[in-house]
Amino acid sequence: MELWEALAVLAAGIAAGTINTVVGSGTLITFPVLLAIGLPPITANVSNSLGLVFGNISGAYGYRRELRGQRRRLLRFGTMALIGSLTGAALLILLPPEAFDTIVPVLIGLGVVLVALQPRLARAVRRHREHHGTDTHPDGGPLLLVGLLLTSVYGGYFGAAMGVLYLALMGMLLHDDLQRINAAKNLLAVVVNSVAVLFFLFVADFDWTAVLLIAVGSTLGGLLGATVGRRLPPTVLRIVIIVVGLAAIVRLLLT
Repeated sequence: MELWEALAVLAAGIAAGTINTVVGSGTLITFPVLLAIGLPPITANVSNSLGLVFGNISGAYGYRRELRGQRRRLLRFGTMALIGSLTGAALLILLPPEAFDTIVPVLIGLGVVLVALQPRLARAVRRHREHHGTDTHPDGGPLLLVGLLLTSVYGGYFGAAMGVLYLALMGMLLHDDLQRINAAKNLLAVVVNSVAVLFFLFVADFDWTAVLLIAVGSTLGGLLGATVGRRLPPTVLRIVIIVVGLAAIVRLLLT
């Protein structure tokens, strides 16, 4: 890896760690950069997952105050995340590489659409809360558990915009402060990526230089996202993610 490539991966890790903590979708930053420096898609995906674990952990630590009082629900949600992530990781290895090449542009496209629609999702969340008030199930009920399970399968397989899906689901089905929901989202991301990575360690090949650079960058970015990232204009983050995501789709379709 040349110096400029290493700097690009490190910068992408910082950006992804920040974005993952604030919103989610950091994979839409790091994954295209890893492809651009020449890594095969599956190697890029598993290396990215391992590197981002450290950013997930630092982001969850930064939101530790908002996690207080959520232990019971997080045990239930974490169980869904664990099962779903393991399933998604197994699908990544069991399905042929051609399936990944076909599915990933669709998944990135879905992530881009979700990021673009996030303002509307947020308004829908507010309307849902106003309509349901305190009658909303305190833990979201079975519908939320199923939604979290499916999102975690997606996260174990690829995971771009997984955080946006988590925020949308919990925001609409939980009656709670959005910052506490974001803290729960960060902790679930730790579970999903950690479980997937433990699985990949035994069955997949990593680019350890990329892993190290993303780990360092995303750790710094996770702390940044938990402190000053909330002050950044959401529109700026959204535009960056959409542009990079579209570039990734074009690159994948042309290779």
